[in-house]
Amino acid sequence: MKNKYIFSLLTGILLMASSCQKNKYLNPASTTSLPDFQAFDTPDRILSQVRGLYGTAKSGTFLGGRFSIYNDVRADNFINETNNAVTALQTWNFTVNNNAQETTGCWAQAYLAINNCNLFLEGMAGKGNTVAGATLAANYNAEAKFVRALCYYSLLQLYARPYWDGNGSKPGLPLRLTGNKNPGDYNLARSTVDDVYKQILKDLDEAETGLPLTYSSAVLNTTRAHRNTAIALKTRVYLSMGKYDKVITEANKIVSATAPFTATTGVNHALQADITTVFKTPYTTTESILSFPFLIGADVPGTQNQLGYYFGTANGSSVAGANGEFSLNAAGVIADPNWKATDKRRNFIYTATTGKKYLTKYAAGSPFTDYAPAIRYSEVLLNLAEALVRVNNTVDPQAVALLSAVRSRSDATTTYTVASFADATALINAILQERNIEFLAEGRRSPDLLRLGLTIPAKSTVPAIPSSDSRYIWPISANELLYNHLCVDN
Repeated sequence: MKNKYIFSLLTGILLMASSCQKNKYLNPASTTSLPDFQAFDTPDRILSQVRGLYGTAKSGTFLGGRFSIYNDVRADNFINETNNAVTALQTWNFTVNNNAQETTGCWAQAYLAINNCNLFLEGMAGKGNTVAGATLAANYNAEAKFVRALCYYSLLQLYARPYWDGNGSKPGLPLRLTGNKNPGDYNLARSTVDDVYKQILKDLDEAETGLPLTYSSAVLNTTRAHRNTAIALKTRVYLSMGKYDKVITEANKIVSATAPFTATTGVNHALQADITTVFKTPYTTTESILSFPFLIGADVPGTQNQLGYYFGTANGSSVAGANGEFSLNAAGVIADPNWKATDKRRNFIYTATTGKKYLTKYAAGSPFTDYAPAIRYSEVLLNLAEALVRVNNTVDPQAVALLSAVRSRSDATTTYTVASFADATALINAILQERNIEFLAEGRRSPDLLRLGLTIPAKSTVPAIPSSDSRYIWPISANELLYNHLCVDN
């Protein structure tokens, strides 16, 4: 029994242990895995493995919590309040090194998820495709490729130079496309950024073909990848690469030409009239293209991994159990006078008795069962708006309408027109600021700065980090460098 496959969502859940906890047993007996000759024996077992792929990726140390947190706190909208090295202090002040738990933990969890996808795809090719049948096999294989693409894309945002730097020629990631089953030779050089992006897009193109248009419920449409999920992620990927014409091509598949902007095929994605409903039970609106769910019980992000724990505060009982790790920077986006008090997104801002402001977007409180948002329809609209302006180099009317749709659904007192902007640059700046407001604490701020080569602004005692600074991206995990002798550091 050389190899064991994860086959249930519970397996993914068990991976979400606290970074502060220590294993009591060196060799625990597994009760949640099967030998490879049984793991693909039945359709139910195969479906359980598919669920497990999402479970591994949504670990609190990765896409279910910390990845988003890291990409927000390393930028300019939050101030560290606790000086706790365990809860992203080094990310906030740009002192992470190869051995930092941020660097090693995020890398390890991402590659664990990637490896599970690789093992699953190999198992499907060997036996599972026949057992599942052609339709379900295509669906499941596409989901594995989608999860793998999302993981690789996410890693690029922290550990590799942005695409604009050398047109993707800089070192990217070890591109592992086969499963590691036993201890052995893990030496693999880093592929270029461009090569990693090419694989991501290959996976997403194939996922788009194999994924279903919809599932049978709103929950499944929110928590599992369908055709529009792959398309939406492609708009993000192409935006990161600066391939704006491709952004337009992909976005046009799921965005109607005129307002009200909706997806006319597949899941009927649309902006919600009230943005606050997106972040409340049941978390399954048609705006939520992909979110990672958490349920009371074992399926929670784990101690010191939760979004609400970091960004909320228990001061005044705004978010029960929150620790107020990061307050909102008074000089950050909340200081924008054009972000009006009438904007419903201001309802996410809570002023504690100390006078400091915190974000309550994730307000479920302990045990922190808020869904972790991964892709929302408003992002697709703003991706398309930005791409239209950059391609046409003009105050594009459709781009203005897309921007206005996102702003006016939260602030009915604001409606943008072509006359609102002096030139294309003014419109681009407005779109970028809208992203800054709309996706506050959703992990988009640092990737937006990096994809454009912008300086990461100064905050409190932390100086600005220009794109030429070595701290602009993270170092490679020390564990990878230890076991992979072909991998070089940043």
